[in-house]
Amino acid sequence: MFNASLNTSSASDAQHVLAAYGWDEGWEAEFAPYAAQGLVPGRVVRVDRGQCDVATPAGVIGADTEFVVPHDPMKVVCTGDWVAVDPEGGDPRYARTILPRRTAFVRSTSSKRSEGQVLATNIDHIVICVSLAVELDLGRIERFLALAMSSSSGDALLRKSADSWESGAQPLVVLTKADLVPDVTALSYLVQDVETTAPGVQVLPVSATTGEGIDVFGAIISGGTSVLLGVSGAGKSTLANALVGEDVLDVQATREVDGKGRHTTTTRNLLVLPGGGVLIDTPGVRGVGLWDAESGVGQVFAEIEELAEQCRFHDCAHGAEPGCAVLAAIEDGTLPERRLDSYRKLIRENLRIVAKTDARLRVEMLRDWKLKSAQGRAALSAKRGSRR
Repeated sequence: MFNASLNTSSASDAQHVLAAYGWDEGWEAEFAPYAAQGLVPGRVVRVDRGQCDVATPAGVIGADTEFVVPHDPMKVVCTGDWVAVDPEGGDPRYARTILPRRTAFVRSTSSKRSEGQVLATNIDHIVICVSLAVELDLGRIERFLALAMSSSSGDALLRKSADSWESGAQPLVVLTKADLVPDVTALSYLVQDVETTAPGVQVLPVSATTGEGIDVFGAIISGGTSVLLGVSGAGKSTLANALVGEDVLDVQATREVDGKGRHTTTTRNLLVLPGGGVLIDTPGVRGVGLWDAESGVGQVFAEIEELAEQCRFHDCAHGAEPGCAVLAAIEDGTLPERRLDSYRKLIRENLRIVAKTDARLRVEMLRDWKLKSAQGRAALSAKRGSRR
């Protein structure tokens, strides 16, 4: 139960206020020890240069609130976090702790150190926004999906049933600006291309201008917290405004020369939707570095991993080995070569990221590299000998 220091008429009043932000019995149980200490529950709705806005039972605390958080980039307070805040009367007020995260969308930072950056937490739907105003980049969609399907909670992936995504968050691809594709047949082909790239993931074309697909999209995400992800100019803020029903976020037109966005959104903002649910809008993501995404890559390219089980050799690299089922699928046209190239690229990148913190994996990778180099030299020597 809530502590009396919440300054609300009753515990049920506090529950009712925070319910719109996703508060439930599970969060109440997690917060119980802090309620006994007189702390107040709240959800972080905005973070900007260390300054945060937090929705509490008594209202939203202003952006001048300061927080005491660890220096670990994976544990710094983030939009979507539930926190325990000092009761009213303190100046400044501090968030004393972050409640354990159920899910988190994490990407690798651009630094040379092995660090992850948390973009949003406690999410139920990861919405990948792709603009139809520019040519589809299927490789980028696969990269986003690999991260979405591997989103972590704490230091380990959330393990769910076989028919659920391991992240605990359901991925969804939204094709924005569908009104710019007036040909229904052309739009259908674009949707099919993305569905092939995202097996098992719902693909929904929408238009904030005409309203196409907005009601359907709103119904899908009405039951939890969703995060909008995509490059600048993908129409995330425009889509958020359409769902809210008013212009709560600033938007700008994309550049006509290349269709790219102007990075209007600079912070991650959590919005309560009138139709139910919570939405987190994020700035355009320039780089999508993988972060411990092995399981996600396996799910995105499930057909390749299924084919690999049929290869003659269990360690087949799908290069030139005899009896390779993956290469056979490429030859007969059932598997696009682009998919295999993308799969290889993401697997290699993820190995490099994981190896930065896994000494045993680094040793194995070095041993494998030396073995392949020796085999290459032996093959070259044999080839030269046969010529002589």
